Amino acid sequence: MHWIFLGVYGLIFLAVLTGAAFWSRNRRKTRAPFPENAKLLRGPGETLRKKLGELDERLIFGVFLAMILPLIVGLGLATIATKVEGTTHQAIWLAIAVVGLMGTLILVIRRLVRSLERWRNTWLGFFGERMVGEALEPLKTAGFRIFHDVPAGDAKSPFNIDHVIVGPSGVFAVETKTRRKGRARQGYADHQIVYDGNVLSYPWGEDRFGLDQAQRQSVWLQAWLEQLLGQPTPVMAILTFPGWMILRRGRGVVNVLNPREIPAAVAQRGPAVLDDRQIDLVSRQLDVRCRDVEF
Repeated sequence: MHWIFLGVYGLIFLAVLTGAAFWSRNRRKTRAPFPENAKLLRGPGETLRKKLGELDERLIFGVFLAMILPLIVGLGLATIATKVEGTTHQAIWLAIAVVGLMGTLILVIRRLVRSLERWRNTWLGFFGERMVGEALEPLKTAGFRIFHDVPAGDAKSPFNIDHVIVGPSGVFAVETKTRRKGRARQGYADHQIVYDGNVLSYPWGEDRFGLDQAQRQSVWLQAWLEQLLGQPTPVMAILTFPGWMILRRGRGVVNVLNPREIPAAVAQRGPAVLDDRQIDLVSRQLDVRCRDVEF
């Protein structure tokens, strides 16, 4: 009987919720002050911003599961235990109910912890891209144009370029990597990354994290622009680490910088690589590709 009551209550609740949403949507005949098909340029970390929204929904669902599912399992098994004849059998079923309750609770909590960790990592990357975007703002006063989270690749293998800088000194593809700091090995500072032109040395070890990716993205962007514009447009690759000091002890294909070093590094020195017409042509193509944020 109580299951029927819960089912009826659930249907009533759903009907009331749907009615409230419909009433809220239609009680005022208003419209947005701009065309509903208007599209804005992507901001820093747009892809990660959308992913954070999805993770928020998963977290809410995970919390709901952590609250409800163990209770349902425990109560269900306990109900069975009360209907079993014999004290011994009831004790066994009650033990099963307790184990089921604890086991389900552990599983949903583990799921929730993993979701929280993904959310923290995504938020860290999003905030890092916002920091880089803010560091690039001074370039606008020097005639540069900045595009963020540029969609790239094709339908089978899409990716995004975190930032693209276009100005008199050329085109730059910027890849952002936001890494947490930890314990440092002996002889290494916990806030420094050493770049020898080939390998990145972190406080905890060496790798090429981000270097190959930054280079591939610059190659793709250069080929894409050349195909559209019908003329070679060199693209320089930059890899940046927000919050880290970069010690450069060699030169490589990829320039590794702290975000605050980027404006000075890309500033024009000597003859212009791109004139105003070329800057406008490149910027138009990037504008079309990045203008997809809908109302």
